[in-house]
Amino acid sequence: MDYTAEYDARRCTAEEIAARVRDNWRVCADVGVSNPKAIYDALGARARTLTGVTVDSNIEMYPMPWYEDFKNFGHVTGCSWFSNAGARKAVNGGYADVMPIRYCDGAAVIRDYVEVDALCLVVSPMDKHGFFSMGASGSFGTERIRKAKHIFLEVNRFMPRSLAGPQIHVSAVTALCEHHVPLPELPAVAIDAVSQKIGELIAERIEDGDCLQLGIGAIPNAVGFALKGKRNLGIHTEMLTDSLAELLDCGAADNSRKQVRPGKSVATFALGSRRVYDLIDDNPSVEILPSEFVNDPRVICQNRNVVSVNSAIEVDFYGQVCGESVGVKHISGSGGQPDFVRGAILSENGRSFIAFSSTAETKHGDVSRVVPVLAAGAVVTTNKNDVDMVVTEYGVAKLRGQTLSARVRNLIAVAHPQFREQLLYTARERGVLV
Repeated sequence: MDYTAEYDARRCTAEEIAARVRDNWRVCADVGVSNPKAIYDALGARARTLTGVTVDSNIEMYPMPWYEDFKNFGHVTGCSWFSNAGARKAVNGGYADVMPIRYCDGAAVIRDYVEVDALCLVVSPMDKHGFFSMGASGSFGTERIRKAKHIFLEVNRFMPRSLAGPQIHVSAVTALCEHHVPLPELPAVAIDAVSQKIGELIAERIEDGDCLQLGIGAIPNAVGFALKGKRNLGIHTEMLTDSLAELLDCGAADNSRKQVRPGKSVATFALGSRRVYDLIDDNPSVEILPSEFVNDPRVICQNRNVVSVNSAIEVDFYGQVCGESVGVKHISGSGGQPDFVRGAILSENGRSFIAFSSTAETKHGDVSRVVPVLAAGAVVTTNKNDVDMVVTEYGVAKLRGQTLSARVRNLIAVAHPQFREQLLYTARERGVLV
């Protein structure tokens, strides 16, 4: 069939789509580059004419009107499921909300608790069968498509076509517009000496044939680029990044030893340079799949030799990991860290690393990120019972299978030298060294 007539019948402007949004609707996209800038800018332009609209977002790749202007609060209010800078500012300013979830549970939360009045997505151009691809984002797409009362699309020829990810048929679309602009790209992350050292420490513990999950930032990138000499690596990760694309391009990763989707690089979304998006396009060896599958620890652990690398803001003597707040100050969400930490330790010969520089800069000077107790109000992202290894530039601290006393000694050994004496004194004072 020729679906051109159906396409043309639904085609309009971003402003006309925004005009369809009604009071008290819940509006959403998916993660990252799926957020439709033209539609959302048009919605922001009429925000003050609306009441009670909520927009769910996840990794906001550009300024959104409901996070940038507190006067939109109550008219169109943002709710971030994993925050970038704009949402972070709004949440801490008291004019935006957050949704606490484990990433693998997102679809279940949507199914059981969250209305989807309007799903707004950036998609690739329609194929000859009438389908649009969600391209670089697949996290909650399947459940949101199923539950959406209205589907509004922003068609962009720069969005790659994922052969395995969520698809939307034109017959299910309420309206669509075209907005052909390059996708947002993550700026190149400078790998400093500390990140390089941490990356090398982790890379030394990764073997040929291991299956990788790397998080976001300088340290995971340093790990990825330090693995170019390995062979037969697998990729089953939440986020597909430039460092993982590099491993595929240089032949270090070929997914040949995976048990889940062998021969395929599996992720639930992609963020990076154009290189990453091009890697997805029409590529049968790269699968962008829903997070309820990709991030499920029961699926992750079916691969042997899973290696998980994630970051933290601080870790306490017990091994509790805070990765999403500075005290009560909101930074981001849990993301997939607890999913992949758990999946890795359940995997045969699996290893999980929580990696960070030993100190953080504050207006009062450097502070230790290995602490006796988490800051008051700090959010526990990964619980003490799941943490395997903690890595700083000073070494690798093994926590899993260690007593509290052993954990304290191991953590102090990888803390910055200037803080070790005070940490040791506090540990003795608290009676946690036996």
